[in-house]
Amino acid sequence: MGPPSLAPPPPANSLAVANGRALVEVGPPSLAPPPPANSLAVANGRAERALFGGVYGALAVALAAMTTENPSNPPKRARVPSPYLHAARLPEGESVDPRTVIQGKILEIEIGPGRGSFLYERANVSPDIAILGLEVRKKWAQIVDERLAKMGLHGRARSLAEDAKEALPRLKPDGIFARAYLHFPDPWWKKKHTKRLVMGDLFMKEIHRLLADDGELFIQTDVEDRAELYERQVNDSELFFTKGDQAGSARIAENPFQARTPREHRAIKDGLPVHRFLWGKKLSATG
Repeated sequence: MGPPSLAPPPPANSLAVANGRALVEVGPPSLAPPPPANSLAVANGRAERALFGGVYGALAVALAAMTTENPSNPPKRARVPSPYLHAARLPEGESVDPRTVIQGKILEIEIGPGRGSFLYERANVSPDIAILGLEVRKKWAQIVDERLAKMGLHGRARSLAEDAKEALPRLKPDGIFARAYLHFPDPWWKKKHTKRLVMGDLFMKEIHRLLADDGELFIQTDVEDRAELYERQVNDSELFFTKGDQAGSARIAENPFQARTPREHRAIKDGLPVHRFLWGKKLSATG
């Protein structure tokens, strides 16, 4: 049996033809041309909207729900309670004895102690002095009262959150205070604020009732117009007699009580005049 019959190799040009046909039939892989740059930007924008649109949409729905009842007047933010809501006050009741709040041989009262320096200084003049402050601003009433406690003066000096016009009529018995102080009162200049003024008929009547027979009323201000007004009001009330430096006048040059308010300290430092008045209780007054 002879060797296997082998077909002769095809000519070179026939191989080239065959390869050409294969390339034509198969060809390179078909690749789509890249999209233009602007189409990519559009696609990215759609993706961002799809991602964040849900979040923004939810926020918009929530805001719309909050203002559905009155879109032009959205609800106000909840107010934080004041830390001074529970500032110390007088005991409850129609009648309050100041001796349940302060104890001392000599009882005094200050209307509007503000930042309290007069209370501090006056209480330190003598251990016999006890002084009650009525401050309409709860913030300063509480701050000063806490300072008095830290200074060990709480038994003889207090600053309570009270409107003097409402508190004075509640204080009993009559004739209990040796002195009443009114320092730089009524920083209200507009006509609509007239109702806030402390100085007036009610104040003078109640102070006269609360002062002892030899009691004194001391008022001072650095506003000349107010000084003239207070002097006229007290003199015209016929509830007090003048105890000034000169006969027939209530004006005194110096503060004789060894205690000053912050405003008095500042006025003296700045060289500003301070108008001071001292009256005594008139026993013959009917009130």
